[in-house]
Amino acid sequence: MTNLKKQKAEIIAKFGENKKDTGKAEVQIALLTNDISNLTKHIQEFSKDFSSKRGLYKKVSLRKKLLAYLKKNNIERYRQIIQTLNIRG
Repeated sequence: MTNLKKQKAEIIAKFGENKKDTGKAEVQIALLTNDISNLTKHIQEFSKDFSSKRGLYKKVSLRKKLLAYLKKNNIERYRQIIQTLNIRG
């Protein structure tokens, strides 16, 4: 559990303006990307875990909405987060 807290704190520090800045779109997208990668690894191991699959789909959908918001309002921040997280080719 502490490992996940450390990961979250590192992501917030990297993408936020301070250690409590969790509302910024970039921070939320980065946290969702981390959760998506962890859930993807879990589902590869436990392919019949349908509740985790549903959670994964919800997180992917939320990240997609946040990326669309960022693209619409600030294209430079959108391009920067896409490049930093290597989300889209």
